[in-house]
Amino acid sequence: MARATRRRLPVLRVFALIVCLAALGVGVIAGPALWTRWMSRDRILTSVHAPTRDVAIIYGAEVYPSGKPSPYLRARLDLGAALFRAGRVRVLIVSGDNAVSHNREATSMKNYLVSVGVPEARIVEDAFGLDTYDTCVRAHDVFGVTSALLVSQRYHLPRAVATCRAVGVDAIGVGDVTVRRTSKRWEGFARRELAANVKMVGDLLTRRSPVLELPSDAVAVALRS
Repeated sequence: MARATRRRLPVLRVFALIVCLAALGVGVIAGPALWTRWMSRDRILTSVHAPTRDVAIIYGAEVYPSGKPSPYLRARLDLGAALFRAGRVRVLIVSGDNAVSHNREATSMKNYLVSVGVPEARIVEDAFGLDTYDTCVRAHDVFGVTSALLVSQRYHLPRAVATCRAVGVDAIGVGDVTVRRTSKRWEGFARRELAANVKMVGDLLTRRSPVLELPSDAVAVALRS
C-alpha cells in the first residue's frame, strides 16, 4: 500500500503542475482581454454616432504591389473619407509601414484618399506606423494628437482604443464591418486579437519605444489649411 501511495504522489504533483500552468495560461490570455474590453467600453461607435474630432487615425493594412489597397484597407479608407465628408473630422492621419517592402503603405493610403476626393492638404502620412502600438505612440509623441477617432475593422478597435488611451490619446473607435460579408479571414483575424492583446500589454508595461523623430507640426498645418 505504501509503495502504491508513493507511486501516486508524483502523478498528483504532475497533475497539479499541469492545472497550475493551465490556469496561468488562461490568466495570461484573459487578463489583457478583460482590460482591453474595460478600456474600450462604450467607445466603439458607428459612423452615424461618432462624435466630431479634429483628427481621425486610419490604421494601415495590406497594400498590393500595384499600390492598390486590399479590401480590408480600402474599407478603412472609405470609412475615413466618409467621416471627412460628413464633417466629423478635419484631418486624416494615414499610418502604416512606408517601406518599399510594404508597398509604401502610408503613401498608397494617401493616394487612394486623394483619388476619392479628400484634399491632399488634409491628409498626414505617418510613415512608421509599424503596428498599432507604434501608431498610437507616434500620434501622441510625434504629431501631438491628444484626441482622435480611430478607424479600422471592428474587431481591431478595442485594442486600438485601449492602446491609444493608455499613451495619452482620448480615443473613440469607428469600426468597419462591411468586409465581413465577403471575407473568409474575418473570424481568424478576430481570434488573433487575443494574442495581440498580450503583446499590447507587454509593450505598454515595457514602454517599448517605436521609431520616433522630432515633433512634427504636420497635423497643425493640415488643420490650418
